[in-house]
Amino acid sequence: MHVGQRVSCLVLQADTTNGEARLSLRTGPDPFQAFADRAAVGQGLRGRITGVRPFGVIVEVADGIQGVVHRSELLPPDVNPSEAAFPPGTVLAVVVTAVDRRRRTVSLSRRQAQAG
Repeated sequence: MHVGQRVSCLVLQADTTNGEARLSLRTGPDPFQAFADRAAVGQGLRGRITGVRPFGVIVEVADGIQGVVHRSELLPPDVNPSEAAFPPGTVLAVVVTAVDRRRRTVSLSRRQAQAG
């Protein structure tokens, strides 16, 4: 790809206040929407840790689809997440607690995965 090249894209989100748009070069099916179609609240998944933040752990649950295990949903609950406790690349069992199509977010629980 180079500057000035014409491309086809999909508009994912538009912000008329700031004059910004979120675009996707993918012209096929939206992977997030495909995931949302097949994911169900309460469904168990296995995913790989891709990051650790003060609010929780980021887990890739499908190709290109990441969700967040909030710190209240970790074991023990409200533990301060660290890469020492949750090394990137580690595979975790998680449960889907919410899928927000509008915000394109996936919420996950480690606690519920261990309980069930």
